Amino acid sequence: MPYNEYQQEVAEPLPDWVPRELPSKVVKEGRFCTLVPLDLEKHSQDLFEAFELVGDGRTWTYLRLGPFSTVAEFKKGWEDLPKEATDVFFSIIDNNTNKPVGLFNLRRCDPHNGTIEEGYVTFSPLLQRTKMATEANYLLASYVFDELKYRRYEWQCVNFNKPSANAAMRLGFKYEGTLRQNMVFKGRTRDTIWLSIIDNEWNTCKKAFELWLQDDNFDSEGNQIQRLQDIRESLL
Repeated sequence: MPYNEYQQEVAEPLPDWVPRELPSKVVKEGRFCTLVPLDLEKHSQDLFEAFELVGDGRTWTYLRLGPFSTVAEFKKGWEDLPKEATDVFFSIIDNNTNKPVGLFNLRRCDPHNGTIEEGYVTFSPLLQRTKMATEANYLLASYVFDELKYRRYEWQCVNFNKPSANAAMRLGFKYEGTLRQNMVFKGRTRDTIWLSIIDNEWNTCKKAFELWLQDDNFDSEGNQIQRLQDIRESLL
């Protein structure tokens, strides 16, 4: 660790750092799914039907929007969602059916510091706990780190949303802390869990994703042989 002229400990310099590009409306194709820019005119009907498979409104408890009674409400809810001009939303398309089964976005984009957040992770029952879900997260993270060359990839969720926090940690995000009462959310107080992956962790996470997604990691009934987090741990 270097020291400055006052013998104070300081961080390593970044002499080659330059601001990164903003994310764009790209298409990212995988074996099981494809990420495409969200098109509410084209995708709302299929997404609404996919989320309706839950049978109730629990999908929307920890999100700013929803629940919805009609496709029109669903479409308007996403259209009216407060967002920055730099946010990019993606539909996750099932390659077998060519229909959207979930969505997420890249938000809070800070190209000057190289930080960006994966947000509004909204997966229908057709996507949850599938190879597609893991591959979709792999494709988005690869875009952030391998193409855009960002330094920090963030995830936040309501402190009560343990499935979201657990999903993030399974993917390789590390828990950083909980901000207490940092929001008023749907008329209630909110504590927010923060997690992240940083650039020097990505190569290990990436290799683990790729090994987990290989066909030989699944038995004849499609059950995983090794967990993603165990593969990642073995690579460290």
